[in-house]
Amino acid sequence: MSTTLPCWAATAASAMWTAGAGADDLRRIPDQVVPHATAQRASPIYGVTIPERYREWELVAVAYEQPFDEFRSILGNPLAMKAFRSGVLPFPNGAVLAKLAWKRVPSTAFDGAFVPGAATTLQIMVKDSAKYATTGGWGFGRFIDGEPVDEGQHRTCFACHQAKAMAHDFVFTRYAN
Repeated sequence: MSTTLPCWAATAASAMWTAGAGADDLRRIPDQVVPHATAQRASPIYGVTIPERYREWELVAVAYEQPFDEFRSILGNPLAMKAFRSGVLPFPNGAVLAKLAWKRVPSTAFDGAFVPGAATTLQIMVKDSAKYATTGGWGFGRFIDGEPVDEGQHRTCFACHQAKAMAHDFVFTRYAN
């Protein structure tokens, strides 16, 4: 099993948000290129794919999920990062989050330390209020070894985000500055 997840997707011109003094100061600048989905290897229900060059995005935060014994790193595209830094909700259309997960394993170099082991999943959230109106404006994709998981697993995404993160625009992660 490969521990490297491939990146692929077409890119298209989109818009970038800039933050001024507050929510009323958000405005579009139509010259930013952001990842978009392709028809291949798209998640069931939502049609989300793995964004091109997502590993180059900035770190939003890290997490340890004890029930899965996994480390998680959450990355944000430039639009998502501007939203996190400004603290203005909801996230703008075009914001994309990527959550990478690895099994936690003991370090061979340092007793008592743990490091990422085998990659387990890559999860993507894409904000598009019109396209995903019935799911809080978010589309979801969950991938293992670069392949989307089945439709049944994707059906659980929004219910969990709705139950536990609705007050933060359905996003669990908080910016770790």
